[in-house]
Amino acid sequence: MTKDSKHTALLWIVATGFFMQALDTTIVNTALPSIAHSLGVPALALQPIVVAYTLTMALLTPASGWLADRFGTRRVYFVAILLFVIGSLCCSSAHTLGQLILARVLQGIGGSMLLPIGRLAVLRTITGEQYVSALALISVAGQVGPILGPTLGGWFVEAFSWHWIFLINVPIGAVGVIAVNRYLPDGVSRDAPPFDVIGCALLSLCMVACSLAIDVPMQTHRVEWSVGLFVLGLAAAFVYIPYARRAKNPLFRLGLFREPNFSVGLIGNLVCRIGSSAVPFLVPLLLQLQLGYTPLHSGLMMLPSALAGTVAKRWIAPLIRRYGYEAFLLVNTLIVGSSIVAFALFSRGTPIAIEIAVLAIFGAANSMQFAAMNSVTLKGLTIADAGSGNSLFSMVQMLAIGLGVSIGGGLVNLFTDQWNSAALGFRLSFACVGAITLVSALVFRRLDNETGRPVPIAARAAQR
Repeated sequence: MTKDSKHTALLWIVATGFFMQALDTTIVNTALPSIAHSLGVPALALQPIVVAYTLTMALLTPASGWLADRFGTRRVYFVAILLFVIGSLCCSSAHTLGQLILARVLQGIGGSMLLPIGRLAVLRTITGEQYVSALALISVAGQVGPILGPTLGGWFVEAFSWHWIFLINVPIGAVGVIAVNRYLPDGVSRDAPPFDVIGCALLSLCMVACSLAIDVPMQTHRVEWSVGLFVLGLAAAFVYIPYARRAKNPLFRLGLFREPNFSVGLIGNLVCRIGSSAVPFLVPLLLQLQLGYTPLHSGLMMLPSALAGTVAKRWIAPLIRRYGYEAFLLVNTLIVGSSIVAFALFSRGTPIAIEIAVLAIFGAANSMQFAAMNSVTLKGLTIADAGSGNSLFSMVQMLAIGLGVSIGGGLVNLFTDQWNSAALGFRLSFACVGAITLVSALVFRRLDNETGRPVPIAARAAQR
């Protein structure tokens, strides 16, 4: 086999892994009411299956690069696909909510390593001008997953059963594990530094505690538990600061935060994504539970958002060049937040053309928002800090998704119980999560307008 054909095979393997991971984050949402009916639980009680998956990925992402260096890219990527497939099989055979949550954790362990290790394999194998083209192919796979996910999930539910939204990963993964052994480079590094277990444990405790504080699993003394867990999460974060100063090889150097746009971008990303990440979870529930749409119809309704997001990506660079990051993010954040609030106006009498228009506006603005936030957060990092900054940034992204789902679902339950109206519960919840997104505009006003510095290649690799 020639060198070019090996590179092509490698790219298809990584793109397939990225596709599986991206597909799985969206395909579940459309099927939630059907899964809830099958398991005999309320639809909003299923938010832990989304949070468990994203939070697991957030916890394990920093370890993926070290694992690849220590045990080899091929071996770890093989295990990642295998765990993802086994987790998918366990999800499809779950009979209780608890079983499904545990299976999603197993799936998340595999999913956490698919994209980072795949990128690492490409970075070490393909260099020069071919590297940019390689990243473009991989990013296309990441875009196709969210486009197909909601519609495919709705079709599986109606044509077969919800179990097939997980079973689809089995044949894809089976081909993947065979191809990995044949085409993926070994990638073992003899110079892999010791992994910062203590630092990872502290930050993991922070993320888990803060996530549980929002969606407390205990039925009694919920306020006390919530406050206690939140304080525990903050304490773990504060303990990490003096620890990282003393540690020889900390998980994340504190020097990362001396780059002002990285700090501002990280906080802005967290706040903005909390609001916008609630939308893919809440909108399919709104369409099916309140507006009476079928699973397939609700999945098709998500297509305008995904397609508009894909088209809008080409507008980002010229708009930022003309107006700068601060002005662009300020205006675009207002559009994203306002479109989320507009979902509160959806009712059975709303013309479908208006619903599609609002979904398309949200999809286009949200896509540009993510790309601009990614770029402004990472662009100032040095080559030495790019890898560490990317890992922390990925953790924050996954954490924000979990928090968005927890907050969105929790608000619907709270307002529904308070006003005894599910319709009002959804409306008020969309207004609240939209307001959270709008708050991030205040954060982006603190951006440094210095945009002339080049973007390190390693930093660009993490943008998606």
